[in-house]
Amino acid sequence: MERKTKTIAIANQKGGVGKTTTVVNLAAALSARKRAVLVVDLDPQAHATLGLGLEKEAGVSIYRVLTGEKSVDDVILPTKWANLNVIPSEVDLAGAELEFSARPDRLEMIRTALAPVKESGAFDYILLDCPPSLGIVMTSSLVAADGVLIPIQAEFLAMDGLALINASIERIRSGANPSLELNGIVFTMVNSVARLTQDVVGEVRSHFGEAVYETTIPRNIRVSEAPSMGMPVVFLDPRSKGAEAYKAFAWEFMAKNPTRFAAAAVASPPPPPPPQETGNAPTV
Repeated sequence: MERKTKTIAIANQKGGVGKTTTVVNLAAALSARKRAVLVVDLDPQAHATLGLGLEKEAGVSIYRVLTGEKSVDDVILPTKWANLNVIPSEVDLAGAELEFSARPDRLEMIRTALAPVKESGAFDYILLDCPPSLGIVMTSSLVAADGVLIPIQAEFLAMDGLALINASIERIRSGANPSLELNGIVFTMVNSVARLTQDVVGEVRSHFGEAVYETTIPRNIRVSEAPSMGMPVVFLDPRSKGAEAYKAFAWEFMAKNPTRFAAAAVASPPPPPPPQETGNAPTV
């Protein structure tokens, strides 16, 4: 059956909420379940690129596609894990906010750049790792996306951050991308015994209901250590609490976002086994 690609922007204008960690580990857990995944690193810090075992390389990023220097196929790189590919970031992307601000197509530029990949049906999921700002790159990412996944911490200011990004989603929905959906909200770095955590989680669930994922990601030292080793925690230590949480989250994500290729496989999933490295992913 023909595959229907879902493009999901993982976004929060507040830094330090586990956004890139969620991108990396969700992508890894999905790939381990035999879903073809493309991570697009749109953050000039390139933490998703590094977290998936690649180095920043001048001339290899979505920036080169946006400037017309390269086609999107030229900048898709395989990782060492099957089904998992990356469009890396590079330092030149840091100038995109200023450089592209006068472009008449600035809102549609990322959607246009990724269109050949999406239309090819080569991937089940395209995950956009957005920069922690409400600038042009994030806005263009939201225009390119089918849905927005928002990682947040269970802290006092969480609702304020959600209000800001929800306002951005509504602006995009009323203009350049009417089909944009709130894919969901996932709590990260959770301390389940803290009273504040319980209060914030309860408040967010009361406001957003089923949009909040049931799975929460706990604070876990192995999750923190994994980026320095260039590996997602689901591969580095698949039995750690953080890895188990991300694997459970991937199952929930797939059930909520089935592709035609995967729809029959995600109903009532069994507990996932530890993912195994299965060789190089094919280039596209």
